[in-house]
Amino acid sequence: MRFRFLLLILMLILSGTIAYAASSSSILVDITPPNPAPNENVAITLNSYANNLDSVLISWSVSGKTVASGIGKKSFSTTAPAAGEEAKVVATISLPDGTIETKITIRPSVMVLLWQANDSYVPPFYRGKALPSTDSEVKVVAMPEIRTGSGLIDPKNMTYYWKKDYTNNVDGSGYGKSFFLFVNDYLENSNNVSVVASTVDQNYSSSASIDIGMTQPKILFYKNDNALGTVWEKTLADPHKIQNSEIVEAAPYFISPKQIQNPTLVWSWFINDDRVNLTSFKKNLMPLQAEEEVHGTSKLRLEIENKDKIFQTTNNEINIEF
Repeated sequence: MRFRFLLLILMLILSGTIAYAASSSSILVDITPPNPAPNENVAITLNSYANNLDSVLISWSVSGKTVASGIGKKSFSTTAPAAGEEAKVVATISLPDGTIETKITIRPSVMVLLWQANDSYVPPFYRGKALPSTDSEVKVVAMPEIRTGSGLIDPKNMTYYWKKDYTNNVDGSGYGKSFFLFVNDYLENSNNVSVVASTVDQNYSSSASIDIGMTQPKILFYKNDNALGTVWEKTLADPHKIQNSEIVEAAPYFISPKQIQNPTLVWSWFINDDRVNLTSFKKNLMPLQAEEEVHGTSKLRLEIENKDKIFQTTNNEINIEF
C-alpha cells in the first residue's frame, strides 16, 4: 500500500499535475532612477527567474487606477509625485497558476552634493573655486532633502553609504556621516563619488553622485606695487618691461598646501637659467633691478615642487625687458 502511494506521487510529479504556487518573491523589480527627484520620470522593469513574463498579461495601476495593460508588458514609466508625497504602483501579473501583485512605492527626494578642495591654494580676492590637483584632499558634503507628512527629515539623523569610484567605502559610511573625505589618486584624471542617505527605518532614501576632475597647478605672475600692493586685476604680459626696480609676485594656483610659505614647497627662481637664492621669507616675491644705461631682455623662470607629493610640480617663465 505504501509503495502504491509513493508511485502515485511520482507519477503526478512526472506528469506535471502538481501546481507550482506562484509568489511575488519570484518577481525582480528594477527602478531607474532608484531614488527619483520630485516630478522626475521613473522607469520600472519586471523580471522573473521562475516565470516567463513575456507571454502573460501584466496590468499596471497607479494610486488604484489602471493606466497600462498588455501581454508581456514588463516595463512601465510614470512620473514621481511632488516632494512630500508618494505614489503607489501595483503590477498585476496573471500567471497560469494564479495572479500575483508586485507593489512599488515611489517617494521622491532631493539630494545636493557640494565639494571643496581642502588644501588647494588660490590668491586673495580670487572669484573662482579652488580646484583639486594630484594628491590633494577633497571634501564632499551631502545635503539630502526628504519631506514627509510631518516635515523635513533632519540630515543628522540619517545613515550615509558612500562610494568612491563605484567601490563601497566602509570607513567613510555610517550614521550621521554626511560628509566624505578622500585624496585624489595621481593615476586618475577624475573621481566619482556617490552616496545614498537613508532613514533609520529604511522607508525613505535619497541618492546622488558627482564626478570631480583634477587639474594641474599653474603659476601666474603679477606686479607687487609698493603703494598699491599686489595688482591682482591683471597678470604680467610677456614680455614685461620694467623701469628701475620692481617686484614680481608669483601665485601658484591649485597647489597644496594652501599655506604657500610651508617649507614642503621648494621655490627655485632662475634668471637666464642661473639660480637666484632668495633670503626673504616670502619665496613668492622676486625683486628685480634694472641697471642704468643697460637695455635688453632676460628670462625669468620659477619652478615649484612639493617635497611630500612628487607629482605636484609646476613651472612658468616670462621675459623681462629693461
